[in-house]
Amino acid sequence: MNEYIIPIAIFLGFGAVAGILLVIASRFLHVEADETASQILDALPGANCGGCGYSGCEGYANAVASGNAPKNLCKPGGADCLKKISEILGEETGDFVREIAYVHCNGNCNATEDKYEYIGTQSCAAVEKFYNGKGKCIYGCAGLGDCVAVCDFGAINIVNGVAKVTPAKCTACGKCIAACPNRMISLRRETEKVLLQCNSKDTGKVTRQACKNGCIGCRICEKKCPEGAITVSENRAVIDYNKCTSCGTCVDACPQKCLKKLPDCNVV
Repeated sequence: MNEYIIPIAIFLGFGAVAGILLVIASRFLHVEADETASQILDALPGANCGGCGYSGCEGYANAVASGNAPKNLCKPGGADCLKKISEILGEETGDFVREIAYVHCNGNCNATEDKYEYIGTQSCAAVEKFYNGKGKCIYGCAGLGDCVAVCDFGAINIVNGVAKVTPAKCTACGKCIAACPNRMISLRRETEKVLLQCNSKDTGKVTRQACKNGCIGCRICEKKCPEGAITVSENRAVIDYNKCTSCGTCVDACPQKCLKKLPDCNVV
């Protein structure tokens, strides 16, 4: 019997010592939780999308609470989230302009063609490794849905061979931007109403041969804009939204119809 009692006693002794050490450690090594950070975390939507530049909502909440990050970086939370965080910090809300992902391509199946038949892995990143993609325009949308696959909010679909964004669902998390191998998706401010639907940097002649809807750098929009808001750079129109009044003059003048004016479109 004694041969069992001694090992059990030793085991219980170790357990008791370990318990005492844990109690001491928890008392002396305890880190007080930042109440402000906890409140900010509760105010965030919990998407953990990384659109703010931090690993997740908790990391962003800690950064805001410590004064190391602006309070308006949570794009999925939008204006309501900014208001809640401002109330927690006891500060003025300030302005919040919603951002939406935008696909700079209108090279649909009616406007361009493939230069070869691709039967490999159905991925934009995969097809782009073969001769700069299957499409005649090497800058355009491959249409295989890498952006669709990473969108957690169902905001992107492939329509007629080109990715399209549903603004009402977009949280501007930026995952689609990172997933696109041609870097033809960007974030636009909701107030930006005139958009270029082309990503090509080729000369007008090459672009015209590749896509009927491509920007040929003709500078007509540049000449017609009454505000001087458009310049042509790298063979495509560039819009200065600090000057643009969304009058639509450039849209009407564009011979390629590659400039588009919102606002009443559900898909851009």
